[in-house]
Amino acid sequence: MDEMIRKAIQETRLLEFDYQEFHRIVEPHVYGKKFDKDGMIVYQIRGKSSTGHFGWKRVYLKEITNMKILDETFSGRRIVAGRHSSWDTIYLIVWWIKENFS
Repeated sequence: MDEMIRKAIQETRLLEFDYQEFHRIVEPHVYGKKFDKDGMIVYQIRGKSSTGHFGWKRVYLKEITNMKILDETFSGRRIVAGRHSSWDTIYLIVWWIKENFS
């Protein structure tokens, strides 16, 4: 799963997976560790959610099943207003790739 997430972020490709019994399609933006759990901040664009809303979500890898990288890409970094989510460790962020490695 680590390799898939890194590849999706590096290539700005959408991820598809099941999380907490809901099928989701997301833009992976931040991959890191919080409270000793690996996870991602994603922007959900399609699928289902317990809240019924799309948008920013934190997901933890232990709860993800059936992950696939899609051929569909996204434009990269989204502008974030308001509070930002903190991490204990950040492995990869989509804007680092777009701004520093393209």
